[in-house]
Formats: sequence, C-alpha cells, structure tokens
Amino acid sequence: MGFKTQIRFLHKWLGLISGLIVFIISITGCIFCFHDEIKDITRKEWRVVEPQSKPFVLPSVLKEKAKEILPNYNSSMVSYYGKNRSAIVYTYADSENRYLYFNPYTGKHLKTEDPDTDFFIIVERIHLYLLLPDYIGKHIIGSATIIFILLVISGLIQWWPKRKSDLKRSFTVKWSAKWRRVNYDWHNTSGFYISILAVIIAITGLTFTYEWVSDGIYSTFNFGGDKTLEIKVPVIDTTKFNSNSVTAVDRAFTTTAKLQPDAEMYFVTFPQQKGNIIETGAYPHALRYDHQSNYYFHPHTGKLIQSEPFQKKTLGLQVVEMNYGIHTGQILNLPGKIMAFIVSLIAAALPLTGFIIWYGRNKKSKKSRA
Repeated sequence: MGFKTQIRFLHKWLGLISGLIVFIISITGCIFCFHDEIKDITRKEWRVVEPQSKPFVLPSVLKEKAKEILPNYNSSMVSYYGKNRSAIVYTYADSENRYLYFNPYTGKHLKTEDPDTDFFIIVERIHLYLLLPDYIGKHIIGSATIIFILLVISGLIQWWPKRKSDLKRSFTVKWSAKWRRVNYDWHNTSGFYISILAVIIAITGLTFTYEWVSDGIYSTFNFGGDKTLEIKVPVIDTTKFNSNSVTAVDRAFTTTAKLQPDAEMYFVTFPQQKGNIIETGAYPHALRYDHQSNYYFHPHTGKLIQSEPFQKKTLGLQVVEMNYGIHTGQILNLPGKIMAFIVSLIAAALPLTGFIIWYGRNKKSKKSRA
C-alpha cells in the first residue's frame, strides 16, 4: 500500500473505533459552552439584580449560615462570583455535596443545590467521564481525544491536494452535486477549516485527564522546569495552636481583596484538618478562570505566608492556568465561546459524515463483488 492508502486505512478504522465517543464529547462541549449565560437568564438565584458598592459578607458569616441550614455538612470553600452574582458555599458530607447560594451583600439564603441533579453538571460529567467512575471514564475520554487528534492529522494528509489545480476544489463544497458528494466534500472541507482550533481544544482538554499533558505544556513554554515545585503549597507548623480561627479566614479574604482590589471574582478555602492552610484566589473577570492570583495564609492568625500574583508566575504556569479558558473559549469572552461552540458542533458532525462515507463505500464494494 502507498503512504496515502495506509493513512486512509488508519483514518477509517480509528474513526470507526472512536466515532461515538468523539460525538458525545463534542456535543456535550457544545451544550456546556454557554452554561453561564443560560444560568444568568434562567436562574434567579444565580444573578443578583443590583450590584452594590458595599463589601461582600465575610466568609465566616456565610459558613455559619450554611451550618445552620445543613448542620451535618462541612464547608470546604466559598466563592464570590461577582458584584451582581451570588456567593456560593460548597459543602460536603460523606460522598454527598451541596451548593448553597447566598446574596453576597446581605447573606440571605437563596437556594440549596444538589449538583448530582443539575443539568449542566451532568453534561460536564458526561463530557469528562461519560458518567462512569472517573478512574475509568477519564481514560476512555482521553484515549478518544488522542485518537481524534490523530484523525485530524491523518485527515489533513488525505485532504492535501496532489495538484495545484485541485487546490480550489479542496476548499469548497459542491452543493449542486448529489448528497453523497456534498457529504464527502463537507467532511473534508469542514475538517480542514476547524483543524487548528480543534487540535488546540483537544490538547487543552487532555490536561483534565492526564497530568503529563499539563506538565508538557508547562515545560514547553518554560523550556523545562518542574511544575510541582512552582505550585507547591507552603507547609507550616500548627502544633502550637489548638484549632483554626474563624477570624483568620475573614482576614485572609479582606487581605486578598486589598491586594487585588480590581478583581471581580474571589474564592476562599476553609481548612479541613489540622495543618491545612487557607488558600485564596482572585480573578480579574467574573466567570473567567484565567489570570488568577493565589495567596496562602496561616489558618490561625490569618497572616500572609506566600503570595503568587499572576504577573509573577512563570509563562508556563500562566499558560497552564489559562487552559480552561482556552479550552472553553471563554478567554475571548463571548466571541471565543461562539468559536468553541462552532468548532465543537462541526467536530460532532465529522464522525457522522465519516460514517456515511464509509457505509456508502462499503455498500458499493459489496454490490461490485456481487
């Protein structure tokens, strides 16, 4: 077999093996693209109508309110999602989780949410694990994603025209032809047009499955280095203290707000066991998880131990932390999400159009043999 024949053989069977999984990954990615915008419109508890100039309710207050509502649950973190959005306290008990929504200015309880019944969280879990146990599902998703990257590369090799005269035809769909030819042209041209963005989305998606992909991105942009050393959380001696201080969490939050006064979104963690420190984060834009600054505080005094503003992080770590925004398109706000949606939608169509091509050829081959 010639080189292109071998590539065609590889492309065909890899596509048949992974097609259904690639379709599920892509279509759930489409659905998830605009989940923030949809929740803003459809969920009253998610958006506070009037932003106010006064400060947010302190984390310890929200933690106590959550404890009153769910006395058997422990609070792990509180997130302030913006001046016109709710604050959420994340709680857990055994294997169950509950998200409690509060007005960030008054502390009024708005809703208690079970993430296992939330539509977009279910879509996200399908996208990441196929609703299987994560240690199984993530490898199926990861393998299908790697195969998809190989399919894009092998598809481009097949698409590449042999002659210059064929170049124009390779970029267009002959809409006046029969539907099978239209399907063939659409499969080839649409795959070409989304190829670069599709590979970027696929690679950034692999970081959620395989740590070595994240390490590889870090090393590539830093020309080496060890990511674990840069993101290492400080360790402190807490033997002199009997318990965590409530005011320490509040002090950590107010210090973070002073260090990042222009940030629109914050989070604060609650120490879960002895020796845990308080971690806070600040983001310049609401509902965008890139350009984050991180700070670490003593769990008993609230004293700042270590600061990692985004500007002082290495380029490799900055790129790694922008991974989610790149993957979802949110790093470019609404235009980026639209691009991610279109690319994902076309990627979902590729297994279908490819299967039609294979089925038509297989059926034709059987008729010829007969």
